[in-house]
Amino acid sequence: MQKPLPIGFEDFKRIIDGNMYYVDKTLMIKKLIDNKGSVNLFMRPRRFGKTLNLSMIRRFFEEELNENGEKIQNAFLFDRLEIAACGREYMDQQGKYPVINLSLKAAKQPTFELAAASLVDEIAKEYKRHAYILSCDRISENDKIRFTAVMNQKAQDVEYAKALDFLSSCLTRYHGVRTIILLDEYDVPLENAYFEGFYEKMTGFIRSLFESALKTNPNLEFSVITGCLRISRESIFTRLSNLEIYSILNPWYADSFGFTEKEVKDVLSFYGLEDKFAEIKNWYDGYRFGETDIYNPWSILNHVKVSLANRTAIPQPYWSNTSSNSIIKELVENADSGVRQEIEKLIAGEKIKKPVYEDITYDSIYDSQDNLWNFLYFTGYLKAGDGGLENDTNYMKLMIPNAEVRAIYKRTVLAWFDKKVKNLECSELLSALEKGDSERIEEFISKQLLDTISFYDYAENYYHGFLAGILKGAGKYIVMSNRESGTRRPDILLKTPSVRGEAIILELKVSDSFQGMEKKCHEALKQIGEMDYEAELRAEGYNNIKKYGVSFYQKECMVRK
Repeated sequence: MQKPLPIGFEDFKRIIDGNMYYVDKTLMIKKLIDNKGSVNLFMRPRRFGKTLNLSMIRRFFEEELNENGEKIQNAFLFDRLEIAACGREYMDQQGKYPVINLSLKAAKQPTFELAAASLVDEIAKEYKRHAYILSCDRISENDKIRFTAVMNQKAQDVEYAKALDFLSSCLTRYHGVRTIILLDEYDVPLENAYFEGFYEKMTGFIRSLFESALKTNPNLEFSVITGCLRISRESIFTRLSNLEIYSILNPWYADSFGFTEKEVKDVLSFYGLEDKFAEIKNWYDGYRFGETDIYNPWSILNHVKVSLANRTAIPQPYWSNTSSNSIIKELVENADSGVRQEIEKLIAGEKIKKPVYEDITYDSIYDSQDNLWNFLYFTGYLKAGDGGLENDTNYMKLMIPNAEVRAIYKRTVLAWFDKKVKNLECSELLSALEKGDSERIEEFISKQLLDTISFYDYAENYYHGFLAGILKGAGKYIVMSNRESGTRRPDILLKTPSVRGEAIILELKVSDSFQGMEKKCHEALKQIGEMDYEAELRAEGYNNIKKYGVSFYQKECMVRK
């Protein structure tokens, strides 16, 4: 029986118990033991295995007890994994510590009250998971009352702010060893709060929750925290002198999140899909953590699953359905002419040079364009080009990592263009076409070209779609493109619903130089006449017919009538 793929599964134990395909990341446990870091912050893009790794860490280290205080055995989960081959000094750590495991994902809510209530609910669930301590004589009656109040969501606000600190104290007294604290997606509440408008309130809550648990806590063995961005200016971590930061720039733990090339080839070999490697590399490779090339694990597993049912399946941008693309939308919609040119370069596969720094924060994303580029880099929408950070500077050459992310940019640009066209006031263009004012026509079209983003290498079909899109959104005229007329097809035909009105023929040409645009306009007009593009319009009854030769060179337009 073929192993199922663990798509959507983030519980390490369920994956192993269910005999699902597991890419072994247990050597991360060895590194945590060897490095002896007190508070470890890992910054990685969404869907790169952060939650699954925390689940693995919990199942390894936790002395897990059921509600009756009886130990749950988890050592067998690691029997055939790489950590088991590292020796007794590591396996002796298995099942040794109490663990607090808290996810902050639930705080993605529209108001502070709902977000805070969601976090309180998650804290209460974690208290309930450890309710066995209420039978312990080493826990005072007053502490049991406080514990029960938090568990039943009837405690005071200050008790929730210090909930992790207090729980670690109770667990350490019960188990006789210090507590490990795991915090998943810590920046989700902050990102959400920024966009929903209650950033300062949520920052204060998270700061109180973290500081009491992570700063000089005598009951803390170590902590692992995951997120996309490092949050510093909010003072959540500024007073933590024991914080170790592992961003995508850091070489430590580089292969612990996402898939390495070997791991990708192993997956494909296991499922007999070795011939899929080239397309998977093109679509889902391209990330670089430290100096290690990394593939997007979520998209690869999804594409493998689809390919098992249909070997000719075309790769899709699976990651775009799981991540917030609002930041790219903001970049595109607010871009000035310089940024639009940079977006075009990126989509064309070129690099742009930008300063990179780790402490970008949600409340400063829109302070400058550089901050926006940084956010895109740390959240996986850009990658470092060859060479990484330049010597003695914080500048880096950035580029789009792969075809999947490039497709996300293209979709965003197309959606923006459609929205732009719908809101575009085209009466000036229509008036100029009706009056035969070539100069005003070319000025209008050139301005729109300068204000848009191209990723079609300025081929004729790009200009054709661009101009047809503008005209179709203008109303008044029936717009037909490449419809049969005469002996060949004119590029664009406009005609009023009534034959008593008028019709307009537009023939488009692309010049390979600015100086050659005039010649191309006359070639287009000559083609209209020689191919008798008026034939169908005359047959329908139109007598008032205007003809235009339109030439393009990059973002310049020339019109002759």
